[in-house]
Amino acid sequence: MEESLFHGSLVSSRRIVYTPSTFAKENLLHLQETGSLKATNPHTSGRVGLSSFLFFIVRSGSGSLSYEGREVPLRAGDCIFLNCEERYSHTTAENLWELLWAHFDSATMPGIYKKYRERGGSPVFHPKDLSPFVSCLEALYAAAGSDDYIRDMRINEILARLLCLLMEESWHPENGSSQGTKTETAVLVKEYLDGHYAQKITLDGLASRYFVNKYYLTRIFKDRYGTTIMGYLSSLRIGEAKRLLRFTDLTLEAIGVRVGIPDANYLSRLFAKVEGVSPSVYRRSWQGKKA
Repeated sequence: MEESLFHGSLVSSRRIVYTPSTFAKENLLHLQETGSLKATNPHTSGRVGLSSFLFFIVRSGSGSLSYEGREVPLRAGDCIFLNCEERYSHTTAENLWELLWAHFDSATMPGIYKKYRERGGSPVFHPKDLSPFVSCLEALYAAAGSDDYIRDMRINEILARLLCLLMEESWHPENGSSQGTKTETAVLVKEYLDGHYAQKITLDGLASRYFVNKYYLTRIFKDRYGTTIMGYLSSLRIGEAKRLLRFTDLTLEAIGVRVGIPDANYLSRLFAKVEGVSPSVYRRSWQGKKA
């Protein structure tokens, strides 16, 4: 096995081994390496225990990936997203492949990758439209090779765009009728909350309204929107309370009625928990009034 990934006498390649600034390493999504290759001979490459996340695209040819104890065939148009702390290897077939790739990392990447997998994201997927992914990798290569004085910020922006594409790809409500029903129910619940947050709303009431178990409803809503139903409801109510505190002279009691939390003491505690300040302090800070 060739231990060094994506280089050596078995491939022809172009690459940029990138050195991000200390600031980028500590605060941004940062690039480690990016490039493209054409295999010149059949070979296997692999790694384990690397503090990095790898995304690559099979532009042509075919091969296979070994990851998480599974062997997966790869073909042109496939995208691969891996946590390189885990053991992996990939092998080009006789139909020698061409690849685009990027290694990158950040302090937040383990959590992002975990969320990607929890949402149903696969290490290997075949998008209907490959072009946005190709565009991101090409933009990364161009940015890494530029003399842009905010190059690390540009790279952070491109990597964030790539991760957004990956998160979108991890959710496929069209795959199967049951999955479609899950998505439809979650969307209906969100739309109901958006329009009725000022009313009394309970999980039991929502479950009865949409004819589902409340625990199941909670799970599919969080899968779809990344937050709990009651968490989303609270954010709607606090958002409206903030607007009313800034642009009206309504009392906190009146605001509570408007947003569906008639208990002013509870509203004050919830507001402080979410915003870090009391409603009165928030109002004064935005209305320019002295204490």
